[in-house]
Amino acid sequence: MSTNVSEPRVVVGVDGSSSSFAALRWAVRYAGLVGGTVEAVAVWELPGLYGWSAPAVDIDIDEEEARDRMLQELTEVLGAEATGSVRSRVVHGNAPDVLLRAAEGADVLVVGSRGRGGFARALLGSVSQHVSQHAVCPVVIVPSGQR
Repeated sequence: MSTNVSEPRVVVGVDGSSSSFAALRWAVRYAGLVGGTVEAVAVWELPGLYGWSAPAVDIDIDEEEARDRMLQELTEVLGAEATGSVRSRVVHGNAPDVLLRAAEGADVLVVGSRGRGGFARALLGSVSQHVSQHAVCPVVIVPSGQR
């Protein structure tokens, strides 16, 4: 009897914050332990795009900048060699929604406890709180002090 079992898929949200970098390092270590693959997802959103009027900007340039910044951050956090083992995606949209869609069929979703925005004294950021309540797979929330 032949079974086609795919390797575990670990999805991690990366937003440039120290907390997301800790989540990325955790996801890579975990994937190494379970023989899985890491899919790093960065979400970019234009301020005001969902308001009353959309700004006049070139969306292609912003997406290209987001991709370049993500590659640079992956290299800084993981090193050039390890970066090649991580699949990365840059997606335009609302961060919680994009991460929840990316995590469909994943073995685990990893996020930092707090991203770039929010209140300094909050225990969880809005994205980590939202995905922890709505994900269809286990969610690991890594604090920023974690290495």
